Amino acid sequence: MSIEIEGLTPFKTGKVRDIYKIENQFLIVATDRISAFDYILPNEIPDKGKVLNQLSLFWFDLLKDIVPTHLITADVEHYPESLKPFTKDLKYRSMIVKEAEVVPFECVARGYIEGSGWKDYQSTGKICGIDLPSGLRRGDKLPSPIFTPATKEDSGHDINIDIDYMANEIGRDKAESLKKITLDLYSTAADYALSKGIIIADTKFEFGIIDGEILLIDEVLTPDSSRFWPADNYNPGAVQLSYDKQFVREYLESINWDKKPPVPELSGEIIRKTREKYLDAYIKITGKTPDFAN
Repeated sequence: MSIEIEGLTPFKTGKVRDIYKIENQFLIVATDRISAFDYILPNEIPDKGKVLNQLSLFWFDLLKDIVPTHLITADVEHYPESLKPFTKDLKYRSMIVKEAEVVPFECVARGYIEGSGWKDYQSTGKICGIDLPSGLRRGDKLPSPIFTPATKEDSGHDINIDIDYMANEIGRDKAESLKKITLDLYSTAADYALSKGIIIADTKFEFGIIDGEILLIDEVLTPDSSRFWPADNYNPGAVQLSYDKQFVREYLESINWDKKPPVPELSGEIIRKTREKYLDAYIKITGKTPDFAN
């Protein structure tokens, strides 16, 4: 659930990641915490942080020709001497990255209609101001991927916006560049994942800027930041099977939790199945079984 690093105080603590400042760099540690409905759940999902970190590293490498990343190293042997006592805890679940000016918006790409996009479409026939054909069903593939940015809220849900709102805040050229990069990343990753039997229905990217250059940062195309569906079970018009934490959300819905404290415990079976889903996604996408899987 957390890792204590003597002599370092977290620069920022998120729902899953703890970020530490080391001179002009950051150490990002992915914990096994899991959140749902804007609450951190009381149970950890064993190895979840390792899966998230290793998947992000995989995608950083696969997509590096589209946009550079903030990654410096994830090899614990190359970490500063001050971190050597924590090598065992940091292995697999951490990376050292460049410090960047963070773009204050989530850059979301959608190839299928689900989640908040489905709700928007039902009420307006649009998603983030983008006109879509009538008669689409939940889970349908969109005619082409769309860019639907969102605000980054410190608490509560992020708010869907249109590109004009984003352009007004950060400039039209930068907004258009982020849109193109986002859709290029999504299309490349979605084609790759489909070849491995996984549909990436949608995903969110985060970007930073160093000396005017856009960098891909944070986590990338993980079950926490994306909707992964098994392609062989794809059934448009219905709720899809998934590899992501939608499984946990559905469990919490099934026990009629009112989404207020106290946050309920997850059962042992739900914890085990969730771990299996995360690992299965990693193995299918990378073609490798990680050392920590057993």
